[in-house]
Amino acid sequence: MSVSARLGILFLAPALIFVTLFFFAPVVLTGVFSFTNMSTATGITGGAYQVTSNVLRQLADEGFEKSTLDRLGAKSYVVSAQALVVATTEGVVDKAVLVELESKHLGKTYQSRRDFERFLKKLKNRPRSTRDLKKISPYFRASLMGQRFESEEVLFAMLASLDLGLPDPQMRHVARASYTGWVWGTGNFKRMFSLGDNLRVLRNTGIYVVATLLLFNTGFALVLAIATFYLPGRHSAFFRGLWLLPRITPPVLYVLLWKWLAWDTGFINTILANFDIQSRNWMLDTGANAWLFVVLINGFVGASMGMIIFASAIKAIPQTMLHASEVDGANRWQQIRHIILPQIKWPIMFITVYQTLSLLTSFEYIWLSTDGGPGTSTEVWALAAFHAALDNYWGNLQYGYGAALALVLVVIGVVMSLIYLRLFNFDALITRPRIEQ
Repeated sequence: MSVSARLGILFLAPALIFVTLFFFAPVVLTGVFSFTNMSTATGITGGAYQVTSNVLRQLADEGFEKSTLDRLGAKSYVVSAQALVVATTEGVVDKAVLVELESKHLGKTYQSRRDFERFLKKLKNRPRSTRDLKKISPYFRASLMGQRFESEEVLFAMLASLDLGLPDPQMRHVARASYTGWVWGTGNFKRMFSLGDNLRVLRNTGIYVVATLLLFNTGFALVLAIATFYLPGRHSAFFRGLWLLPRITPPVLYVLLWKWLAWDTGFINTILANFDIQSRNWMLDTGANAWLFVVLINGFVGASMGMIIFASAIKAIPQTMLHASEVDGANRWQQIRHIILPQIKWPIMFITVYQTLSLLTSFEYIWLSTDGGPGTSTEVWALAAFHAALDNYWGNLQYGYGAALALVLVVIGVVMSLIYLRLFNFDALITRPRIEQ
């Protein structure tokens, strides 16, 4: 390997490390997490086994007999040898009480804590205080409900002690249903495609991307670039700088200005009050108004990037071509149609692809302005993934489901990129000029 090649690799190494850590690694981890049910309820380090009322309802839906479920959910207290050993080992209960229970009452069962404590009060060596009495009961509780078992083996031992007669497959079924940790599976994708709300979110995403891209990020950006190209130098620089303000303004402050415009006591209502029009929140009163503001807020930011790229590309067009077209009698529209647009086909493709991917994954301006409202009328796919994984009303953050939603965006982005490359005839754009062939 030559010295220049080694230097090239050395200079590229930081960029490769950066791309690996901040692009490839997050995508791979998103794909991994999407096949888990990881959430704040399951934790990220594993879980235990706990039978709850929700687990019993799930087992009932899956065909378990009612009598078996009743016994699983029953709360009873049994004077068992295992409970006596545990109580003796921990040394909290008076030994005389334990000896009397083992010698005279081993195997007795009581259906409630009250019955068991009444029984303890009748012992010859009964506890001396109510506090000591309350300490004994937990050791002899034989109910599964509310207990936490650290391993599957301990749960199986408890199920066997209840003498339910469950076959091994059903015991493993109970273990799977009661496991509180995360597991591998495709449940996130099954849930995603079964929820009707996701179809509306997908439609919202399409409306958001198409409207913002065509009207502003590409369309209006082209208008700005071409309009400022034909202006004198100072004027064009001023207008381009003006359209950069939304992009360089902090997003929170930028959205706050839009909210001030649309608030009940904002600028719009202040003007309309002179015409006896009732004040309202113009941003959130209807879904149509919310979409108008969402597109405007994002569009004014997105148009600036396209404007800069297109303006630079137009300036790179040889001026002799434009001068020759004027000599031939071409007007402005003919120059735009036959010279400018064909010459900037590559920048148009770049902006279209980049802004499509950017809009698919961006949600911060929607989050700050409408938060997907009113209702979920402006909820887009990226915002739904954020809500599921990091910020939802119920507090149970569903990392796995949010990752699955994000993975769908990755797939859509790759597919859209391939479509754009075919649509813009990418192979023709990168071929060597005919004069060099």
